[in-house]
Amino acid sequence: MDRIRNARHFAPRLQRWLDDLATLVQPAKPDTSQLDLFGREAAPARPVYTEPVWTTPSGGAARRPPPVSPYVAPPQTAVPLKPRSATPPTTEQPPKRQLMVGDFVLEYSLRRSTRRSIGFMIDDEGLRVTAPKRISIAEIDNAIHTKQHWILSKLKERRERRAARLEKPPVEWIDGARLPYLGADISLRLLVGGRNRSTYDAATRTLTVILVPGATEELLKERVKAWYQQEAKQLFVQRLDLYAERLGVRYSAFGLSSAGTRWGSCTAERKIRLNWKLIHFSLPLIDYVIAHELAHILEMNHSARFWNTVGLIYPEYEEARNLLRKRAQELPVLFP
Repeated sequence: MDRIRNARHFAPRLQRWLDDLATLVQPAKPDTSQLDLFGREAAPARPVYTEPVWTTPSGGAARRPPPVSPYVAPPQTAVPLKPRSATPPTTEQPPKRQLMVGDFVLEYSLRRSTRRSIGFMIDDEGLRVTAPKRISIAEIDNAIHTKQHWILSKLKERRERRAARLEKPPVEWIDGARLPYLGADISLRLLVGGRNRSTYDAATRTLTVILVPGATEELLKERVKAWYQQEAKQLFVQRLDLYAERLGVRYSAFGLSSAGTRWGSCTAERKIRLNWKLIHFSLPLIDYVIAHELAHILEMNHSARFWNTVGLIYPEYEEARNLLRKRAQELPVLFP
């Protein structure tokens, strides 16, 4: 009974103490902020400032500077990193070999393959030699000496072509720019719209690219490149089927390439790849490359029999081959 009386006596005092404590301690508001991967409060999104590359200030007024971003980077927390392995990566290319050819020290890269003979390729990186595994280095060097006049002349020609390309000024991506398409120029028309799209008018030879407000030059170039590649794929398939029927062969697969120095390739499995930049040239030059690659289905070499095969479906191959080299040097720099 004494315990019950004591509880009744202290109960009102305990309730008043709890009420006073509630006025001092406020409940925490729910945290609606988002946390990043490391548990830090996410920073507000950065305002992006872009301006259409084809717009110019009206009335000669100075271009307004971009707004200053109020973004303040959050404090960074150091994350321990694993020490890098001292082992060099295995993807590095083997060093080039050197050979004294006349008065010149010739460098070349060597790749072993299952092919039966030694092959030579000249590109912007220099001479590349592909040889069977059973061929010794001495035999490869002897083959280079035998072909030295051809190799040196092709290397000189490649250097001159590369220098000529680098001297050309890049295309200025503005409204009214002139772009190469099927051997002639077309006009680039730039408009601002609600979504990105491209249309081509063959009658006026005008490529209209509509981009959303604030689009960058890189986006514009990607849209033009995508249009080029779409046109190239459709046209190349038509010409491949035409010349394959004339030659009486069938290719197993076709794809576009973006190689810097090769216009086309054909594998032993009859897979053909064509450089989409061929769409810059006239149709006869495109047909020459297509006939060239289809002929490799019958002759995987560049022997006299190969060129006779090309001549069966494209008799003017020598003129087209020389003209293609010339036109390649005259192309403007579109996508450096």
